[in-house]
Amino acid sequence: MSKSGVRAFSTSPNCGVVQQQLNIFDGNMELLALCDELNLASINRGPLGMGVLTGKFTPATTFKDDDVRKHAQWFPGLKDGKPSPEWLKALESVREVLTSNGRTLAQGALAWNWGRSGKTVPIPGFKTVKQVEENCKAMDFGPLTPRQMAEINRILGRQA
Repeated sequence: MSKSGVRAFSTSPNCGVVQQQLNIFDGNMELLALCDELNLASINRGPLGMGVLTGKFTPATTFKDDDVRKHAQWFPGLKDGKPSPEWLKALESVREVLTSNGRTLAQGALAWNWGRSGKTVPIPGFKTVKQVEENCKAMDFGPLTPRQMAEINRILGRQA
């Protein structure tokens, strides 16, 4: 949805949420800022980058034919049915910040979303009960601090 569409939709008493793709490496930051401006929540798809941001994949990882990640050419964290080498390299560069204070990479990726805006609601995927528990434990740590967010931006060479 366009920014003007979100603005028009936000005037409805039935509008309180916008859904968008959002994670540390992918998302529409202008739309997120508009959600903040209009006091709308942002429900975030892909906060763990289809698993790429959990640290469990390498450049040699391949997915089975029946795994959506093998065919998700639309998703920038995957390339030719494998984790994107660019994303894996970028993840390594921010690993220390994301895992600070005892967080796992998955918990740090969720904390980044919360650190970006207090109005975000990440909806991480999972395949096991253990992954659900790990994702839920991210709430114990809370959002990344403004200092941690600034450090990630510095490492990635982007504006706040």
